[in-house]
Amino acid sequence: MTADPNSTDLVFRKKSFDTVWSDEGTSEATQTAGATVLLFHPVLKSNRTGNDLVRDPENRLAEAISLCAALDLNVIKSLHFPVNQVRPSTYVGKGKLDELADYIKVNKVELVIADCELSPGQQRNLEKELACKVIDRTGLILEIFGERAQTREGTLQVELAHLSYQKSRLVRSWTHLERQRGGMGFMGGPGETQIESDRRMLDDRIGKIKRQLGTVTRTRELHRKNRRKVPYPIVALVGYTNAGKSTLFNRLTKSDVMAEDLLFATLDPTMRQLQLPSSGRNVILSDTVGFISELPTELIAAFRATLEEVIEADVILHVRDISHPDTEIQKKDVMSILTSLGIEDDDDHQIIEVWNKADKLANEEFAFYENQLTLNDNVRMISAISGQGTGNLLSHVSECLATKETLITLDIPSHQGKEIAWIYQNAEVIERIDQETEVSLTIKIDDRSRGLLEKQGFLEPQKNDEDDW
Repeated sequence: MTADPNSTDLVFRKKSFDTVWSDEGTSEATQTAGATVLLFHPVLKSNRTGNDLVRDPENRLAEAISLCAALDLNVIKSLHFPVNQVRPSTYVGKGKLDELADYIKVNKVELVIADCELSPGQQRNLEKELACKVIDRTGLILEIFGERAQTREGTLQVELAHLSYQKSRLVRSWTHLERQRGGMGFMGGPGETQIESDRRMLDDRIGKIKRQLGTVTRTRELHRKNRRKVPYPIVALVGYTNAGKSTLFNRLTKSDVMAEDLLFATLDPTMRQLQLPSSGRNVILSDTVGFISELPTELIAAFRATLEEVIEADVILHVRDISHPDTEIQKKDVMSILTSLGIEDDDDHQIIEVWNKADKLANEEFAFYENQLTLNDNVRMISAISGQGTGNLLSHVSECLATKETLITLDIPSHQGKEIAWIYQNAEVIERIDQETEVSLTIKIDDRSRGLLEKQGFLEPQKNDEDDW
């Protein structure tokens, strides 16, 4: 199977852990669905000291196995082992390397996955020593994202991240093309090496994708501007992958977004309108991509346009799997990514912690976390599967949105019944006073509602500082 690297088709293939560029300028991907896998997680002893939260190696290994399951890989061996010091050449020591090589040879392992970040040199050296294809955690996550991307934007973002990752891992596969000649005749000077040619093609493709994503980003910004003109606040769901965001999204909006017990079950953002029961106001609920520890920086950069939907949110629901043994570390990972996006729990971004999967807690654990709720008023415990606690959560969302609202009074002529009805439908009326010739309405509005009222002519547009120039 081949593809023109200058076309819009993906150079990156589903379930393709090896992309090889040929001298005709095409790429061929090795299909590895169902491949036999040896998975190992090196535990750095330097990470086991101090008071910082550290994942249990068994839990980290289980997460890596789940990542492999997302690609239908057959993990026949998984193990973790201590590493005193990272070897610059192969990451792990010679003794452990020989042990892995013997197992790979006897059991005919097709793919080795290192649950850590490998440098390009370490990856190449491991492949030579183990005589087997090797990928690291970043490569594995990129493969999953490539498998799950559905929209045009998501596909481009994943391809950009993958090509940026692959650029530093190009190796020369054609020894007979050590140096091509340039110019005319045998006196021509040295031309491009094959690896230089490959890198140039990758740079061209990366530049083209960035230009296409620039168009997508501008379109998304236009959509945001349109949403700012309607009185619908945005509530965004964020959290660690498999924390139950999509299940909660389906519960609240009565949708059927894919929600499975699978890492990165959903990738592309989804939005639905939701009416809050306590106030009756409408909001836009946004389901976003799940986060994970050591999320590749290439993905964060590529998906920034998508993640900016979170930046625009009025309220952020941080969904946590409270039944997971590493729930506190997962929280730390999510908050670290939000901080990198410039999101803090402040007046601009109100973050509500949602302790999900309460139905999985034992009685003692449930009682413990229930007591913890009394210490923080900005936390709610729910079960997205059963719906337990979701009503209380929505009421709290209404309260948070109310803190951003201001009271204003509108005097409308009594004969404008249609306009008065419109205000009742699009704003929260606190008080109404009927007079002889006009109706005085005291309403609650936020910035989004104000924009819509200005558009309808009920309010004078606010002046910006730029308007004074």
